[in-house]
Amino acid sequence: MSAVFRFAGPKILRAGLSILIVVTFTFVVLRASGDPALQILGPSARAPDLEAFRRHWGLDRPLYVQYVRYVLAALHCDFGNSMLAGKPALELVFERVPLTLALMLPALALTMLIGIPVGAYAAMHRDTWVDRSVMMLTVFGFTVPSFVLGLLLILIFSVTLGLFPSGGADRPESFVLPVLTLGLGGAAIIARFTRSAMIEVLSQLYIVAASAKGVAWRQVVRHHAFPNAIIPVLTLFGLMLGGQVAGAVLVESVFGWPGIGQLLVVSVANRDLAVVQVILLLVALTMTSANLLMDLLYGVFDPRLRGTNSGSQ
Repeated sequence: MSAVFRFAGPKILRAGLSILIVVTFTFVVLRASGDPALQILGPSARAPDLEAFRRHWGLDRPLYVQYVRYVLAALHCDFGNSMLAGKPALELVFERVPLTLALMLPALALTMLIGIPVGAYAAMHRDTWVDRSVMMLTVFGFTVPSFVLGLLLILIFSVTLGLFPSGGADRPESFVLPVLTLGLGGAAIIARFTRSAMIEVLSQLYIVAASAKGVAWRQVVRHHAFPNAIIPVLTLFGLMLGGQVAGAVLVESVFGWPGIGQLLVVSVANRDLAVVQVILLLVALTMTSANLLMDLLYGVFDPRLRGTNSGSQ
């Protein structure tokens, strides 16, 4: 039990510190970026109205007082109210979570189901026309911005072919183009990373020795190469979880998808501080939790890491 704590404890501490840094940075930057009173009430608002607004939302207090009050309230799951909607910011964000998850989860599944097999197949056919074709497609996939890819898919499948709607979330077909936009770029990155990891593992001496002993090539790949190559891919996948939330901001804007991304754009434009802070905290929690989970899974897949970590303490 103590060995588990020595392995997991520092990682959990770093994750908590990362979240605190994000919360502090977001809090300071948002308040330095503009006056919500002017943004919401407009430049023609009278000075007494502006002062009353700032006083109502606590914006007239010193910054450090606002920060301490925010952190203490957040520890009790009180993240403030939306200045625009007048509802609790957490409630407002959670209303949009299901629609964003409805895009993210299929997109992540698509990313792994395409990226890992394609990358592994390209590695096993290194320097052939298959490998070169895959690499050309992956270069296109991860260099094209998601909003450009989304517009291309709309142009081809909505405007030209008329197969799928170009926006909205009212029909099952509405999911297809946003999910493809989110998933294909990630699949290209995973494919290239998997290919590199597989090529490195396939060049190891134990792989050559297993082949020399007459072990079937499929068995060598399935039982020796692939399990070792998948470990670094898990780390990249953890990083991509947070990236999917960030990518959803652009994709939801392109397709008019009423999820967290669209809410973030509207809230930033109107300086709705509480809502922006909740969304960015949610992104930070997603990224740090995913990275923490991948670090812990590292210890499951490769017990040597637990021993190394324990010995270094």
